[in-house]
Amino acid sequence: MSVAELAESAELVDLTATLRDRVAVLTLNRPENLNAFSSAMGRSLTTALRACDADDEVRVVVITGEGRAFCAGADFSGGAGVFGTPDSTDTTGNKKPPFSSDPLDDFHPWDVRKPVIAAINGHAVGIGLTMTLQCDIRIVADEAKLGIVQVRRGIMPDLHSHWTLPRLVGYARATELMLTGRMFSGTQAAQWGLASDSAPASEVLERATGLARDLAVNTAPLSVGVSKRLLWMSAPTPEEINTLERELHLHLMGTADSKEGVMSFMEKRDPYWTLRISQNWPTWLE
Repeated sequence: MSVAELAESAELVDLTATLRDRVAVLTLNRPENLNAFSSAMGRSLTTALRACDADDEVRVVVITGEGRAFCAGADFSGGAGVFGTPDSTDTTGNKKPPFSSDPLDDFHPWDVRKPVIAAINGHAVGIGLTMTLQCDIRIVADEAKLGIVQVRRGIMPDLHSHWTLPRLVGYARATELMLTGRMFSGTQAAQWGLASDSAPASEVLERATGLARDLAVNTAPLSVGVSKRLLWMSAPTPEEINTLERELHLHLMGTADSKEGVMSFMEKRDPYWTLRISQNWPTWLE
């Protein structure tokens, strides 16, 4: 199912999807709860990310929140039982699905073979922040309140954040943020490298979509996709990266896009990319 078809279907719950100018915008949509994370939201986000990956009409993905928050974290409407015993039964006596510390573990933002930008338009707390660490680029509201607060709720950080956060801010800062669970601002997040940029909340989505449109026009989809795959690899050696870079260069060199990139630059015009991830992806890279 294409993203355009998905947007018109009834499959998405607590999430909306739009596609314009080859940019897919996925919006967490529980504004009355500050977009608190729900299991339905997690399933919908996974479904939408898969669709974005498969749809050649999508060049870039932006994830944002409806209203004044990005995602306030776990939904506490269930009271003290929100972090109940894994694999227990629900109120109807049915057994819950097996516990996962990453409710997006079926398909992550890093699995999408296109750039994924988190437009953090407001507060992002707990899982609401750790989910953005799986994106490629983050733009955050200056005044947003952020925090990986799980240790202050009797649990621990999730969504692979013990791996993603140190890659972004270094071990010293990651240790401080995770072990203290303290809150910090969007401005600080940008200063530390957790976000690429910060802006007033009213400008965050516009800035993210502006960047997305530039990438959609001016970067070759296949080139971006394979480069992203290398960036997200877990601790490859310099020798392994060198080998992969060589093989991927050979996959890209001599193609229509490698010629178009040069000619469009010399002729001072927008490029017209013809290679498609769905058709030209190097399957051996998987």
